Amino acid sequence: MCGIVGVVSQSPVNQLIYDSLLLLQHRGQDAAGIATANGNNFHMHKANGMVRDVFRTRNMRSLPGNVGIGQVRYPTAGSASSEEEAQPFYVNAPFGIILAHNGNLTNWMQLKDEMFRIDRRHINTASDTEVLLNVFAHELQLASSGLQLDPTALWKAVAGVHCRVKGSYAIVSLIAGYGLVAFRDPFGIRPLVLGKLETSTGVEWMVASESVAVEGIGFEFVRDVEPGEAILIDSDGNLHSHQCAEKPALNPCIFELVYLARPDSCLDGVPVYNARLRMGDYLAEKIKRVLPDVKIDVVMPIPDSSRPAAMQVAAKLGVEYREGFFKNRYVGRTFIMPGQAVRKKSVRQKPNAMAIEFKGKNILIVDDSIVRGTTSHELVQMARDAGANKVIFASAAPPVKYPNVYGIDMPTRGELVAHSRTDEEVARMIGADYLVYQDVEDLKNAIRDTNPNLKEFEASCFDGNYITGDVTTDYLDRIESARLAPQSASLRDAASEALEGGVARSQLHLQLSESEE
Repeated sequence: MCGIVGVVSQSPVNQLIYDSLLLLQHRGQDAAGIATANGNNFHMHKANGMVRDVFRTRNMRSLPGNVGIGQVRYPTAGSASSEEEAQPFYVNAPFGIILAHNGNLTNWMQLKDEMFRIDRRHINTASDTEVLLNVFAHELQLASSGLQLDPTALWKAVAGVHCRVKGSYAIVSLIAGYGLVAFRDPFGIRPLVLGKLETSTGVEWMVASESVAVEGIGFEFVRDVEPGEAILIDSDGNLHSHQCAEKPALNPCIFELVYLARPDSCLDGVPVYNARLRMGDYLAEKIKRVLPDVKIDVVMPIPDSSRPAAMQVAAKLGVEYREGFFKNRYVGRTFIMPGQAVRKKSVRQKPNAMAIEFKGKNILIVDDSIVRGTTSHELVQMARDAGANKVIFASAAPPVKYPNVYGIDMPTRGELVAHSRTDEEVARMIGADYLVYQDVEDLKNAIRDTNPNLKEFEASCFDGNYITGDVTTDYLDRIESARLAPQSASLRDAASEALEGGVARSQLHLQLSESEE
């Protein structure tokens, strides 16, 4: 999961991109980067860290030009947090291309091999974005014959990318001397929106992962980029667009609407806040059905993304809504932190329970989703420690039973608490008296209620249906083995060091066994 932005302006663009990345910071706190074009010259700065830490005054001064792109990143599928893999990426032929990517390629290893054997291009990192950049560059070389680039050649190149690349991708790219290019995969899995600003000197254009980044800096939201569509904003500020996929079909990631996107964004015609309110309506109806005799005194959200759903649940059940958990905003999201030990330590730092709201009450906790169950268990225990009589846990999303391979870092089945477990078993694992999950169809209907034109979704983490057609059990086994191997090796190294320090063998054996489940 990442956030991307591209801007074509009538004035220096570095501050606009910086401000947009701040508005997309929730999509990635691992690394940030900005690249600008000044004539035919590129300028770039990127590093690990949050936007405010990566860019200083001296860095901003080194980014001249009226055209640029930026990205904030979370690493996906267990990738390393290396500065070498911070985006954007650059390749010098043909023309000179800089590219940033939101998503995850499912066939990037195959493509990397093809790059070396057939296309004669060298991939220097373990990033699928570098692979994607080189595929795009190769297709541009073929489409333009290495000479002048026109929109027709560009559309042909993007069509070539669509034919070769599998997975999810929303792209912003700079081509030296030509302008800004943006395109989206044929399923529209990852979001991409278009905005513009009328100024006294001309029209300025912007593409970004979410509408909040467009509207937050004063641009007007125009529309979503269509699945498979490519957009070129040339050096003169003219916009060209073309459908480059043979059979585009909108299947947006449903987890964006559950959790990832900001509530004040609108994605694919869906106001995120309204969709989350509707999720609360459907969840309340299910709670009435499955727990008709359970007394609930108070409904509490887990801040921040579950608030809209929790408010609707409380209203529909006729129960008081209370804020009982308070969040430390300076701790990152836990479900995508590397290493279970880090997650366990971090969740204790995140929320604090206010005892006066819990003591002697039957508490209904509403969260947006339950992924690994680590946070849920800690929250239930906090509620009990604060004096709750009973703890009922409700998830505005269905059980997360399958890995997401399209850009969200939850790739192994063993890490998902709901995989191969019943709701009752999950309730016991997180320590709740009762557990209620949203139904998959109710979740889809909640979103369709806000935009009836949306028919299908990418909901593989809930229903196991991988729409790109290339994700098999063998594929999942391979990526899980690749992810677990370094974790196991790291634990064994730690075990060896700990034994030298006198740590009990039985405790180490337990840690190693858990890592190999």
